[in-house]
Amino acid sequence: MSESEANTMSLNSLSNKGTAQNRKRVGRGMGSGNGKTAGRGHKGQKSRSGGGVRLGFEGGQMPLQMRLPKFGFSSRKNNYLKEVNIKNLNGMGVVSLATLKESKIIPNSVKKVKIFGTFDLESKLTVEGIKVTKGAKASIEKAGGTVVEVEKNIDSNNVKKESEK
Repeated sequence: MSESEANTMSLNSLSNKGTAQNRKRVGRGMGSGNGKTAGRGHKGQKSRSGGGVRLGFEGGQMPLQMRLPKFGFSSRKNNYLKEVNIKNLNGMGVVSLATLKESKIIPNSVKKVKIFGTFDLESKLTVEGIKVTKGAKASIEKAGGTVVEVEKNIDSNNVKKESEK
């Protein structure tokens, strides 16, 4: 056997001296050093089985997580509204809510999308039924694409006729 083969590590040459220790067996007599009270001390809540306090409990003092100031809020509107950067749409062709969901750019729960950003597109984009910022619209039209405006649903009862004014 050569020197290089003798120095190589193999599974049968590994040893675990000092790494694998026996578990501590408590409550097994005075000679073990962990007999009688089993290392828990005398009396008190922490010595009992199932004893101890919940996470964050500070003995009745106002806990840290309650002393710190609260901030921010989670908008319910934000759950179904997403913004998409225009550089993520390069090479898509037709961009609509359905095509964005198919290409997994937005999750299925999203109902409204807005395209933002400026980018030199390499292909023409046709954006249908999605809101677009001024910069994104300029980028799309510069590449030869089109933006089909979102039609707002206006209730005919709320719109006054010219003759009524």
